[in-house]
Amino acid sequence: MSSHQANRFKYHLKHCYQSKNLNLTKTLHAYILKTSHFLSTSLNTSLILSYSSSLHHHNNTTTISTTHFNILTNLFKSIDPSNPLPFNTIASHFSHHGHPSLALHTLSFMHFSGVVLDSYAICSSLTAAAAIRSVGLGKMVHAHVEKSGWLSSVYVGSALIDFYAKTSAFWDARRAFDEMPVRNVVCANALFLGFVEGRMWEDGLSLVRRMRGLGMECDRFTMCGLLKVCAGLAKIELGRQVHGSLIRRIDAFGGDVFLRTSLIDMYGRCGVVEKARHVFDHTGVGDGGEEKRDVILWTSMLGVCGRNGHFEDVIQLFKEMLMEGTKPDKIVFLAVISACSYTGNVNQGLQYFESMVCDFGMDPDQEHYSCVVDLLCRAGELERALDLISRMPFKMGTSDNSTRNGGTSNTSLWGALLNACVDTGNVELGKLAAERALEADPRNVGIYVLWSNLCASVGMWDEIEKLRDLIRERGMMKDVGCSWLEVSG
Repeated sequence: MSSHQANRFKYHLKHCYQSKNLNLTKTLHAYILKTSHFLSTSLNTSLILSYSSSLHHHNNTTTISTTHFNILTNLFKSIDPSNPLPFNTIASHFSHHGHPSLALHTLSFMHFSGVVLDSYAICSSLTAAAAIRSVGLGKMVHAHVEKSGWLSSVYVGSALIDFYAKTSAFWDARRAFDEMPVRNVVCANALFLGFVEGRMWEDGLSLVRRMRGLGMECDRFTMCGLLKVCAGLAKIELGRQVHGSLIRRIDAFGGDVFLRTSLIDMYGRCGVVEKARHVFDHTGVGDGGEEKRDVILWTSMLGVCGRNGHFEDVIQLFKEMLMEGTKPDKIVFLAVISACSYTGNVNQGLQYFESMVCDFGMDPDQEHYSCVVDLLCRAGELERALDLISRMPFKMGTSDNSTRNGGTSNTSLWGALLNACVDTGNVELGKLAAERALEADPRNVGIYVLWSNLCASVGMWDEIEKLRDLIRERGMMKDVGCSWLEVSG
């Protein structure tokens, strides 16, 4: 096959990949075979990627027919095993496009075909194993790493630590870090950020102290994580010390938006809203005094005000944001509609909801509808809330969002309506809301409690007894709340 023909086929296969056109991919493949054109490595790779683009995947599970799988396997066999590059490209593509099982199949094929597994292939396999949360597969890769001598690679070591952290195998992650012959701040950050994501605040703090003893200089990722630790532990004094360290290293960190955002969030979660606002006000100001704050900073500050009950400030900040010319996103609208709900500004909240659609062309998510329903319920507009739920553009209980969250979004909608019915004594509408909420989440004890409270308010004692029996039968119990605070550091 001439280079011109090969490039022509690659061009068409690229179109197949982008359009996810399986039939056209099969037609091109058949034509290539029928005309006895030689399948080069690059053309083989293009065919595999085109076939993979039409695969369906959900929650990292790929649906593939036996025929489809056999075609991919035969294409793999046509690639020269002495060159790992095309295999690595394919495995990486599968791993980063929702097909981790196929990525692992590719790497298994490489191993049994004698293709050398380099650091790139090993890291791709660990990424894929983490995506399907398979600790067993990851440990098999770890064993191969130790046998093949790749443990001395900082790149591979960091991938191992990241894999164990993402699968919540923190003891293994710590051991992998301790056993690394060569360690740097990247490896330490992989473990540290794993602790942070797992909310293991004290372990993360201990690791940062240990990093100093190992002579590792904290970088921006360490500092961002450390601020999250301070927020998680409500250690405001430590947070101030970290802030002071950032000021002393202003040349390195002064213009980092993510660090500034983490600072604002830390102060906000520790309840020091004034300090959070001070950081916000002194961020993103240009040499000529013009404002350059992006939507991430605004969202962070809006969140701080909302979490601390400064709802009037949320609305005011939103107006300032629009005046500054920053385009709001969906999270911003969620914050400002929620603030209107708490302040009782029903009409203003509905105006923002309409503006989101009409002025900014955004499609509201279930969270936005839930927020507006809460807004109407707090104002006693129960019929309007029910009407809004019935007019939602997606079917309740079948949206991807509700499926992923186990019906949580639907429960919050009906739960808000049920709560308002408890306040107003509306039994008929409350019963409907309770039934719909329990359809979405049958094991939500809070809904049973709300419905029980409504029944008690009107003397429906037989119904309450039935609910208690049902809760006992299903082995459910109400969560016990608790509070904690730091005393003397």
